[in-house]
Parts: sequence; structure tokens; C-alpha cells
Amino acid sequence: MKFQFQFIDKKQGTIKDDILSGLTVSLALVPEAVAFAFVAGVSPIVGLYGAFMMGLVTSIFGGRPGMISGATGAMAVVMVSLVQKGNAMGDMQGLQYLFAALILAGTIQSLFGVFKLGKFIRLVPHSVMMGFVNGLAIVIFLSQLNMFKAGGEWLSGTPLYTMLGLVALTMAIMYFLPKLSKAIPAALVGILVVSAIVIFGNIETETVKSFIQSGGGEGIKAGLPTFNVPVIPFNIETLKLILPYSLILAAVGLIESLMTLNLVDELTETRGSGNRECVAQGTANIVNGFFGGMGGCAMIGQSIINIKSGGRGRLSGIFAAVMLLMFILFASSYIEMIPIAALVGVMFMVVIGTFAWSTFNIINKIPLSDLIVIVLVTGLTVIFDLAIAVLAGVIVSALVFSWENAKRIRARKSVDEHGIKHYEIFGPLFFGSTTLFQSKFDVQNDPDEVIVDFKESRIMDQSAIEAINKLAERYQKVGKTIHLRHLSKDCIKLVKRAEKICDVNVLEDPNYFVAIDNYNRIVNKSSTPFN
Repeated sequence: MKFQFQFIDKKQGTIKDDILSGLTVSLALVPEAVAFAFVAGVSPIVGLYGAFMMGLVTSIFGGRPGMISGATGAMAVVMVSLVQKGNAMGDMQGLQYLFAALILAGTIQSLFGVFKLGKFIRLVPHSVMMGFVNGLAIVIFLSQLNMFKAGGEWLSGTPLYTMLGLVALTMAIMYFLPKLSKAIPAALVGILVVSAIVIFGNIETETVKSFIQSGGGEGIKAGLPTFNVPVIPFNIETLKLILPYSLILAAVGLIESLMTLNLVDELTETRGSGNRECVAQGTANIVNGFFGGMGGCAMIGQSIINIKSGGRGRLSGIFAAVMLLMFILFASSYIEMIPIAALVGVMFMVVIGTFAWSTFNIINKIPLSDLIVIVLVTGLTVIFDLAIAVLAGVIVSALVFSWENAKRIRARKSVDEHGIKHYEIFGPLFFGSTTLFQSKFDVQNDPDEVIVDFKESRIMDQSAIEAINKLAERYQKVGKTIHLRHLSKDCIKLVKRAEKICDVNVLEDPNYFVAIDNYNRIVNKSSTPFN
């Protein structure tokens, strides 16, 4: 991801950088929140409230300073079905069921962090990460194409050329300005310059206001969000309705947030806390459920805008959220004048910075399985959603890893001067390699005394223990004696008739544990809260 590292300035942010980058992000949040609200089938102000509350809570309490959260498309596509089902039960009931689902989803996410399960994001391979960023870059690009519509119809003729020209101007400013000065975020300058040209030049083009109106909204002006308990029946039928959606929303939100956290970690060469971020994401969604927002999760596009603009601290996210609220309360008429082209140009530059262009350079240098995973995750992210893509990528990577390790079990065979046959086992013994392990032994033709040495092997799971037991039984059935050497104490406890067939040399035994409970106990003792 070499291009990305060049795209991002890793210097530590200042208060000025955080404030200016926060302002830039807040401007970019408006059309995104409105667009995703339309996708979810709710009012634009619900999307804006959601972006404000997600951004504020996660910036204050989250585990990744500089990362931006808000209303996202990945969660909006899940919400729309619940909203439709709720509306079928009564007018506006869908929104109330959505708020209840967000409260439950947020609770699940918070518990995920409290029990320190965020660490499992470490199991995501780099190939899945590359597919993730590539897929999201394509999704962001495709979502911006919808901005080239007016009244549901694609722009053409002069309006299209005007839009393209303004987009190109914004991108040019973002590309060339940092070469001259980095005092002010290039994205902010691009938005302000293009907005001034459109407003003072009386140029006819799509603005934030016309975009909202074309989607059926009126504007972004509103008051403060107020506390309300969702007005729904509190019974088992309601739980059956919202629980599946809550589980999916929680999963999608956590996966996208933790993956974005990992990406920002790489870009800034710092480390955030996954468990703390889980708690913050869950808390933010609970707040949304009680205060009338549509909820959300981390936003990779806006996070990269923030990082690119110099935002590194919590202040950048807090300021972005507060400014978004100020737009809603006091400055809606001004924000509605911003041309959509300026915001599209900013997001196109985000796409360029997000996509892992190094993918094309490593096609012939990485294993075919990794390349397949990258393509698979990229495609599934675009076609379905992030959660399905990441889970599929992790599963395929795990299967490939298991298959490759299953082929690494080997046995060195020798007969000593006493006529005893020795089998020295090399490689991991687990569920995938047990069949190959069994095939290494010539039970019928072996001498009466056999020694199997596991000094260079590792017993990984219960399947391996069962394979050892079956091997011992095969030799015993034909009246031959088998000795197992260098098994750990945990293994010996699980081997049948261990006292007769296991020879333990404590001084030579390697220091490892087979029992997963023991391993987890060691890991838990060394881990720190929210780490």
C-alpha cells in the first residue's frame, strides 16, 4: 500500500490542524448522511442526527483518535428492510423499530468490547485487508456516481460538463495545493473555492439543497435531538422482529469500524484500541436509539479525509461533530448552497488515496491463494456487503492455511542397533494433518518395538490426540509395543493408557501447551484492559 503512505502525511497533528480538518470533514459528512438516510428510508435529519451523535461519542470515548464515525451505507442497507416492515405495521412505526434495534445492537457491540473480543480483528489476514480497502474504494466511487443525477435522471449536456469541470477543479486543488503549502487542508480550500465560484458566478449546478429536494427532503434545518424511548410493544414478538437486524447491524458496524481502525493505524503508524472502540461504537448507537439518529459506524472515506487534512487527535472528530450540529441549527441555508461537485471531487480523491494500488504490483509476487482472497473480498464488498466479504475472506484464508499446514507433517524413520524402529515427527499435528500422519506408519511390517518422537512436532487439538490414540490401538492390536516420547503433560493426560506407552523426559520436553484453556489463561493474564 505504498501509494497510500505517500498520500498520508504522518506528522503529528496540532490544534489548528484538528480544527481545520474537522471543519472539512463536517462539510463532507452532510451529503453522505443525507444519502444514506434516503437509502435507509428515513428522513435526512435522522441521518444527520446519527452522524452527529456517532461522531461525537466515538471521538470522545473511542479507541482510535482521528477516526471518524457517522451514518454509513453498509448499515443503511440493513436498516431499510426493518423500516419497511415496521411501516407495514403502522405509520412511522418503522422508525421506532429502527431505534429499538439500534439500542440492542449497541448493547451487543458494547459487550463485545467489555469482554475484550475486539482482539479477534488480529485474525484478519493482510490479503483480506487489501480486499477490504479496494472494495470500499470502489463502493465509495460508485456511490458518488449517484450525485451525477438530478430528479432521478442522469445529467447530460451543459449540466454534466459543468459538474465534471467543477469536480476536476476540486481534485486539481487537492492535488497541487499541498505542493505549495500545507497550512490549510487542501480539501477545505477546494470546497471553499469551488463554492465561491458557483455562488458568485451564478453557475447552475447541483447543490446540497437541490440534492436533498430531489430525494424527497426539504432541508437540513432542525432543532436539537431530544430523548425518547422507542414507542413499540415491549414483548417477545418485537424481540423476534428486531433481534436478527440488531445482530447484523452490530456485526457490520464492528467489522467496518475495526477494519477502518486497523487501516488508520497503518496510515499513521500508531496503534488504537479495538476493544475500547467497540464499547464506544456500541454506546454511540445506544445514544442514537434514544435520541432519534439512524446510528452508524466508522467511515473510511471521512476518516481518510481527516487524516489527510492533518487531523490526528480527538479534537478533530469532536469539532467535526459539533460543526455538523451547528450546520443543522444555525447555518443550514449556507451549507445547502455548497455545490455537490466540490464534495464529489473530495470523495474522488479519497477513492484514489484509499485504493491499494500496490495490488497491481504484487500480483506475480504473492501466492495465488492470497490473490484469490483479495479479489474475492473486493468483489463481495461491492456486490453484497462488508461483513459477508470479510467473513468469506477470513474463512478462505483459514482453509488455505489449514491445508498448507496439513501437508507439512513428516516422519523421519530409522532402526537402531537394538532393532527398535524410530519415527521422528516433524510439523503440526491437527485435524487437517491426522490422515497424513496415520499414513506414515507401517504397522504390519514394523518390528515389535516402536518409538514415536514428537520433539519436533506440535499437538494442536483434540483431533490430534485422537489420532495418537488410534495409532496406539493399531499397534496394540497386532501385539506390538509403542512408546510416545516428548509429549507435553497436557497431551499425556488425554492419551489413553498413557502410563504404559508414554516416555516423558522432563528435561528435554519442549515448553508448549496443547490445551486451549491453558493457552487462553496465559493470554488473558498478559492482556491489558481495552487492548
